[in-house]
Amino acid sequence: MGGGLPSLGPRGEGWFIGQLAFLAAIVLAPGVAWPEPVSTAARWTGIVLLLAGLGLAGRGVLDLGANLTPFPRPRPTGALVERGIYGILRHPIYAGLMLLAAGWSLMRPSGVGVLLSLALVAFLDLKARREEQFLAATFPGYAAYRRRTSRFIPRVY
Repeated sequence: MGGGLPSLGPRGEGWFIGQLAFLAAIVLAPGVAWPEPVSTAARWTGIVLLLAGLGLAGRGVLDLGANLTPFPRPRPTGALVERGIYGILRHPIYAGLMLLAAGWSLMRPSGVGVLLSLALVAFLDLKARREEQFLAATFPGYAAYRRRTSRFIPRVY
Protein backbone atom coordinates (compact mmCIF):
# COMPACT_ATOMS: atom_id res chain seq x y z
CA MET A 1 0.00 0.00 0.00
CA GLY A 2 0.97 3.62 -0.28
CA GLY A 3 -0.90 6.65 0.97
CA GLY A 4 -3.99 4.58 1.74
CA LEU A 5 -4.50 3.40 -1.84
CA PRO A 6 -3.85 -0.28 -2.55
CA SER A 7 -1.50 -1.41 -5.29
CA LEU A 8 -3.96 -4.10 -6.46
CA GLY A 9 -1.16 -6.26 -7.84
CA PRO A 10 2.56 -5.85 -8.48
CA ARG A 11 1.97 -3.47 -11.41
CA GLY A 12 -1.49 -2.32 -10.34
CA GLU A 13 -3.32 -4.85 -12.51
CA GLY A 14 -6.47 -4.62 -10.40
CA TRP A 15 -6.80 -0.93 -11.23
CA PHE A 16 -6.72 -1.76 -14.93
CA ILE A 17 -9.29 -4.55 -14.52
CA GLY A 18 -11.57 -2.15 -12.63
CA GLN A 19 -11.18 0.43 -15.40
CA LEU A 20 -12.11 -2.17 -18.03
CA ALA A 21 -15.14 -3.25 -15.98
CA PHE A 22 -16.37 0.35 -15.74
CA LEU A 23 -15.88 0.92 -19.48
CA ALA A 24 -17.70 -2.32 -20.36
CA ALA A 25 -20.59 -1.40 -18.04
CA ILE A 26 -20.83 2.04 -19.66
CA VAL A 27 -20.86 0.61 -23.19
CA LEU A 28 -23.50 -1.97 -22.22
CA ALA A 29 -25.65 0.35 -20.06
CA PRO A 30 -29.30 0.44 -21.12
CA GLY A 31 -30.41 3.36 -23.24
CA VAL A 32 -33.31 5.70 -22.51
CA ALA A 33 -35.51 7.93 -24.62
CA TRP A 34 -34.94 11.54 -23.60
CA PRO A 35 -37.50 14.12 -24.71
CA GLU A 36 -36.71 16.68 -27.37
CA PRO A 37 -34.85 19.06 -27.40
CA VAL A 38 -32.80 17.35 -24.66
CA SER A 39 -32.20 14.30 -26.84
CA THR A 40 -30.73 16.28 -29.75
CA ALA A 41 -28.59 18.46 -27.46
CA ALA A 42 -27.35 15.40 -25.56
CA ARG A 43 -26.53 13.58 -28.80
CA TRP A 44 -24.47 16.47 -30.20
CA THR A 45 -22.77 17.15 -26.87
CA GLY A 46 -21.97 13.46 -26.67
CA ILE A 47 -20.42 13.43 -30.13
CA VAL A 48 -18.24 16.44 -29.28
CA LEU A 49 -17.11 14.89 -25.97
CA LEU A 50 -16.46 11.52 -27.63
CA LEU A 51 -14.30 13.09 -30.34
CA ALA A 52 -12.45 15.26 -27.80
CA GLY A 53 -11.83 12.20 -25.65
CA LEU A 54 -10.51 10.22 -28.61
CA GLY A 55 -8.17 13.07 -29.52
CA LEU A 56 -6.90 13.59 -25.98
CA ALA A 57 -6.37 9.89 -25.23
CA GLY A 58 -4.83 9.32 -28.66
CA ARG A 59 -2.38 12.16 -28.18
CA GLY A 60 -1.46 10.78 -24.76
CA VAL A 61 -0.78 7.34 -26.24
CA LEU A 62 1.38 8.83 -29.00
CA ASP A 63 3.36 11.04 -26.63
CA LEU A 64 4.02 8.19 -24.19
CA GLY A 65 5.39 5.97 -26.96
CA ALA A 66 7.34 3.01 -25.56
CA ASN A 67 6.51 4.13 -22.00
CA LEU A 68 2.83 3.22 -22.49
CA THR A 69 1.41 0.69 -20.06
CA PRO A 70 -2.18 0.13 -18.91
CA PHE A 71 -0.95 -0.37 -15.36
CA PRO A 72 -0.29 2.36 -12.78
CA ARG A 73 3.27 1.22 -12.07
CA PRO A 74 5.63 2.54 -14.77
CA ARG A 75 7.70 0.20 -16.91
CA PRO A 76 11.04 -0.72 -15.27
CA THR A 77 12.89 0.72 -18.28
CA GLY A 78 10.51 3.67 -18.66
CA ALA A 79 11.24 7.37 -18.60
CA LEU A 80 9.26 10.29 -17.22
CA VAL A 81 7.49 11.93 -20.18
CA GLU A 82 7.03 15.70 -19.81
CA ARG A 83 6.70 16.68 -23.48
CA GLY A 84 3.69 17.08 -25.74
CA ILE A 85 0.34 16.81 -24.00
CA TYR A 86 2.18 15.68 -20.86
CA GLY A 87 3.54 19.21 -20.57
CA ILE A 88 -0.06 20.31 -19.90
CA LEU A 89 -1.71 17.31 -18.22
CA ARG A 90 -0.31 14.49 -16.10
CA HIS A 91 -3.03 12.01 -17.13
CA PRO A 92 -4.38 12.85 -20.60
CA ILE A 93 -5.34 9.24 -21.35
CA TYR A 94 -7.51 9.03 -18.23
CA ALA A 95 -9.00 12.45 -18.99
CA GLY A 96 -9.71 11.25 -22.53
CA LEU A 97 -11.40 8.10 -21.22
CA MET A 98 -13.58 10.25 -18.97
CA LEU A 99 -14.67 12.36 -21.94
CA LEU A 100 -15.21 9.26 -24.10
CA ALA A 101 -17.40 7.62 -21.47
CA ALA A 102 -19.49 10.74 -20.91
CA GLY A 103 -19.77 11.33 -24.63
CA TRP A 104 -20.85 7.75 -25.32
CA SER A 105 -23.45 7.88 -22.55
CA LEU A 106 -24.92 11.15 -23.79
CA MET A 107 -24.84 10.14 -27.44
CA ARG A 108 -26.65 6.81 -26.88
CA PRO A 109 -28.48 8.20 -24.64
CA SER A 110 -28.11 6.37 -21.32
CA GLY A 111 -28.85 7.83 -17.90
CA VAL A 112 -27.29 4.74 -16.31
CA GLY A 113 -24.24 5.30 -18.51
CA VAL A 114 -23.99 8.92 -17.34
CA LEU A 115 -24.03 7.77 -13.70
CA LEU A 116 -21.44 5.08 -14.44
CA SER A 117 -19.33 7.70 -16.24
CA LEU A 118 -19.34 9.82 -13.08
CA ALA A 119 -18.26 6.76 -11.08
CA LEU A 120 -15.51 6.15 -13.67
CA VAL A 121 -14.24 9.72 -13.11
CA ALA A 122 -13.91 9.01 -9.38
CA PHE A 123 -12.26 5.64 -10.04
CA LEU A 124 -9.74 7.10 -12.52
CA ASP A 125 -8.94 9.90 -10.09
CA LEU A 126 -8.04 7.27 -7.48
CA LYS A 127 -6.07 5.27 -10.08
CA ALA A 128 -4.17 8.44 -11.04
CA ARG A 129 -3.37 9.15 -7.39
CA ARG A 130 -2.00 5.62 -6.98
CA GLU A 131 -0.03 5.95 -10.22
CA GLU A 132 1.46 9.22 -8.99
CA GLN A 133 2.70 7.43 -5.87
CA PHE A 134 4.45 4.88 -8.09
CA LEU A 135 5.85 7.61 -10.36
CA ALA A 136 7.15 9.69 -7.44
CA ALA A 137 8.92 6.61 -6.06
CA THR A 138 10.44 5.83 -9.48
CA PHE A 139 11.38 9.22 -10.93
CA PRO A 140 13.23 11.83 -8.81
CA GLY A 141 11.89 14.68 -10.99
CA TYR A 142 8.24 13.69 -10.61
CA ALA A 143 7.50 15.97 -7.63
CA ALA A 144 8.57 19.07 -9.60
CA TYR A 145 6.63 17.88 -12.68
CA ARG A 146 3.51 17.35 -10.53
CA ARG A 147 3.76 20.91 -9.15
CA ARG A 148 3.79 22.50 -12.60
CA THR A 149 1.17 20.39 -14.42
CA SER A 150 -2.50 19.68 -13.78
CA ARG A 151 -3.91 16.19 -13.31
CA PHE A 152 -6.91 16.27 -15.70
CA ILE A 153 -8.00 19.85 -16.47
CA PRO A 154 -5.36 22.43 -17.49
CA ARG A 155 -4.75 25.03 -14.73
CA VAL A 156 -7.80 23.75 -12.80
CA TYR A 157 -7.27 20.18 -11.58
